[in-house]
Parts: sequence; structure tokens; C-alpha cells
Amino acid sequence: MKIAMWSGPRNLSTALMYSFASRADCAATDEPFYAAYLAATGIDHPMRDAVIASQPTDPARVAAFLTGPNPDGKPHWYQKHMTLHLIPTFDRGFLKKLTNAFLIRHPAQVIASYARKREAPTLADLGVVQQAELFDLVADLTGTAPPVISAEAIRADPRAALTRLCAALDLPFDPAMLSWPAGPKPQDGVWAPHWYGAVHRSTGFEPPEGALPDLPAAFRRLADQAMPHYDRLAALAL
Repeated sequence: MKIAMWSGPRNLSTALMYSFASRADCAATDEPFYAAYLAATGIDHPMRDAVIASQPTDPARVAAFLTGPNPDGKPHWYQKHMTLHLIPTFDRGFLKKLTNAFLIRHPAQVIASYARKREAPTLADLGVVQQAELFDLVADLTGTAPPVISAEAIRADPRAALTRLCAALDLPFDPAMLSWPAGPKPQDGVWAPHWYGAVHRSTGFEPPEGALPDLPAAFRRLADQAMPHYDRLAALAL
């Protein structure tokens, strides 16, 4: 099985990648379209040059890799994706060959976390609009609505949430998914030193976050723009 998990940034996505990578039967790949996205858009991100140098920039080559043999002969392959990386000019037909799923997080939490790493995020940076669009595309391509899981549900009860997610993927739950060793991981992208500090200190999923953050007015407006797209997927969450 090739599991393509589509999320926006700061969505618990790296922790979930570590969770699946903790399974003995599962390989993992970190944001394989990142370099292609940066090269195609010209957007300036932290460590841009290093990211572009570390991965193929041809999206067709990335898609061929993702639909090819699983790394190390593992039965399953977890692919961590950012929805904003799969820009409309990239061919998306390869999605039919993957088992797609979606990871969501409340926009207010995403914005508060993202702003600590990169100033003034835009709606496009959050990936939530692209996530809703991609969800519809996957449903159309496959004839089935893909599973949606929320970061909040995972943090509230990791075992129960991951059991539901695995069931939706037709994959047995493995208790190994509940913990991992601290520190960098072999599958980390080259950008990990900038973005992954907190998750490198973790050995499992953090507890629930509590109340939503009190955002500045400009960020509240951004959250309001994102909410309709988030709410639509949240209503379908496992």
C-alpha cells in the first residue's frame, strides 16, 4: 500500500509521519514535491536552495517515484505531502495509484504555529483551500471519499484515532505507532533543522492543546477565510 497523506504545514504532519515510520512494515518519505514546488513557483522559503538541491524538481519524475516500488521492499509506504506543493500545473493523474488520506488542523492553531517560523503567512501558505480542492479531486478520480483525520483527534486519544485511521486505510493498527525515539530521523527532509525542532524533542504525540490561540486581528481575518474549507472537511473526519 502507498499511503499519501495530504495536509497543510504545522498540522502534526511530521509526528504522524514518525508514527507510521515506527511500524516495521512501513517506509516513509517526507514532502517529495517540495523542491518541485519551489522551483516552479519561485517562492522564497527558508532553506530554499538546499531544498531544491536535495530533491528532483521535475514533478513527473516525483510522481513516477511515488508510484514505483516501495522503498526497502516494505509492504507499506507512508508519503507525507503538503497540499500546497501539488500546484495546478502538475499532473495529478498519479493520485489514482495511491491510497489518499487527509490530515486537518484548526486554522487558528496552524496560523499561530506557522507564524512562529515564517512571518505573515497567507491563505495559500496554509494549504487549507488546496486541501479541500484536492479532497474533491481524489473523490472524483477514485469514486470514493478519502478518509479525513484531525490533529486534534490524534492528540486527544492517539490510540483510538490511529485505530480509526488504520481501519479506514484497511491497515491493521500497530501499537508501535504510538511512540518513536527523540531526535532527527532518516526520512527527514533537508529542511528539518528549520521546521522540526519541537517534534525532534518528542517521543510521541503531545497532549491536547486546549483553547484556541488569541490571534492578532490580521491573523483572525486569515483564519476566517480558511474556516469554511476546514469546516467542510472537519464534518467528514473520522
